[in-house]
This record gives sequence, structure tokens and C-alpha cells, in this order.
Amino acid sequence: MTDNLPQAQNSPLEQLETQITSCRLCPRLVAWREEVALVKKAAYRDQDYWGKPVPGYGDPVARLVIVGLAPGAHGSNRTGRMFTGDSSGNFLFPALFRAGFASQPQSVARDDGLELTNCFITAPVRCVPPENRPTPLEIKTCSSWFSAELELLERRKVTLTLGRIGHEAFLRLLNLSPRDYLFAHGAEFTLPDGTTLLSSYHVSRQNTQTGRLTADMFDALLGRVRKLLEPTS
Repeated sequence: MTDNLPQAQNSPLEQLETQITSCRLCPRLVAWREEVALVKKAAYRDQDYWGKPVPGYGDPVARLVIVGLAPGAHGSNRTGRMFTGDSSGNFLFPALFRAGFASQPQSVARDDGLELTNCFITAPVRCVPPENRPTPLEIKTCSSWFSAELELLERRKVTLTLGRIGHEAFLRLLNLSPRDYLFAHGAEFTLPDGTTLLSSYHVSRQNTQTGRLTADMFDALLGRVRKLLEPTS
């Protein structure tokens, strides 16, 4: 007897993830991500690297969207999940846990049980770039994936951009001029669509280990996010 029950369909975000992870549009980035995955870092030589574009991750009905820059060579490019397995994630996820957006303070692998609540993490570039510097053309080419994810995150109320590049890429995606919304740590803007844009220094080791960005500074920003997400009477 044939089973005529309908098959479960992947969600739109899951379908988009499949498309993102098979992208090969930027030759320089494809070559670099695959070289890093082949050569590996000595500390991870026994691990299989992801070595593909990294999709966004989090709650599909999130009202907070965090925008980074691009995967880390031995973090996301190894683990396959945004900010997972490197020093940036070691700063970001404990803060999200303290603020109630993450189920645990560690993010080490795609299957480590971490869940985000009311929060989604994305980036304008999905492949690790050499020296962490994507070209303007690569950012533009990757913008279709960035745009598609944002369109599916229909409940977005607050966007937190980490670093100038992510900040400006997000604004350009909305056809807004970065000159009208200048990047600065702690800057806050109300956008034409009624949502709020907050900006922060990137959670990179360069910023966190030098004290340019401290846990207290970032916790204060997430506290502001919580207030913005509170229901209004």
C-alpha cells in the first residue's frame, strides 16, 4: 500500500539555508574558504571543516537581528555556524546568555544544543575572506542572501550591527545612506520602516582584548535592546 501522507516541508529559512550553503559566486572566497578547510589550524587538524558559505542562525520569529561581518577562518568556516568556535563567539554568546537571548553561554559546534530566543544572527558576507577583508564587489554579490534572510525575518524590530562594515552593508540593503546614520558604538537610530538600528564595535578579539569593547559596554547595549523590545501599553 502506498503511503499518501504529505511530506513535511522545510521552512522558508531552511530552504534558503540550502541555497546559501551551495553558493560559489565569488571565486576568491570559494578558493580561500576551501584552502583554509584543507590546510586547517594545527589545533583542529583532526576535525572536518565546514568549508562552505555559512547561513544565518537563530529564531525565525526573532525581533532582534544581529548583523556581523563574515565567518572566521577557524570559527564559522570550521563549525558552520555564525560566531561559533572562536574568540568572537566566546565574547558574544555569554553576553546573549546573560541577556536572555541564548540558552547557554557556550557555542562550540552546530550540534552543541545552543538555541537562540527572539534573536537571529546574520552577516553581509557568508564566506571567510582573506585577512577578514571582503571586497566591495563580494559584499554586493553576497547581498542577495543577506536581503533574502531579512525579508523572511518579518518580526524584526531591532537590528544590532557589529562593526562599521556590517552597519553600512545593512543600511545600503535598505537603500539608506550610511552618511545619514553614522556608525559609532552605542549609536541609535529610528529607521524609515519604524524599526530601531543600534550599532556596536565588533566583538572581535582585536576590540575585546584591547578593552575597546568590554563586557559591561556590550551588556549595556543588550539591556537597551531589551527595553526596546518591551511591549508598549
